[in-house]
Amino acid sequence: MIRSMLYATDLGLYAPYVMQHAVELARTFNADLHVIHAVEPMGLFAESVLQSYLDEQALNDFHNQGLSTVMASIEQRVLDSFREELGEGMQDLALIQSVRVFQGDPAQVILEQAAKLSVDLLIVGSHSHEAGVETPLGRTAARVLQLAKVPVYLVPLVQRRRLGDI
Repeated sequence: MIRSMLYATDLGLYAPYVMQHAVELARTFNADLHVIHAVEPMGLFAESVLQSYLDEQALNDFHNQGLSTVMASIEQRVLDSFREELGEGMQDLALIQSVRVFQGDPAQVILEQAAKLSVDLLIVGSHSHEAGVETPLGRTAARVLQLAKVPVYLVPLVQRRRLGDI
């Protein structure tokens, strides 16, 4: 029985397509839908650039307040994209129990949240917005498939399906 699901979005080009699958599954099973997006930590180069322009106090303020503002902004963007995509489907919007943004390695964030929320199903796309068509499976999707403790619903890249390269 599927009572709750976790949809991991990369907010990329194919995110609305994967989201349609997530909403349809939630509707079909009358299940709670949780949505997450993982933001990778800043790299060393970005951190060193910030250190060049900001004093220690300003850098600490950025990490404490600026990052939480950015995360809240991303959460709002995810919610707005759902509202835009679903249009009048307010009953579908009601299936969404939470929208959260976390900083960390995407696969690790997805697996940790799946365990924390005790979901029955994970929903992910096969590629991020950066992966090319020649890559059969993205890094995050591959790691989630290998390490997940619950079933994973994998939505293939739309372009690949249209090209008949399956």
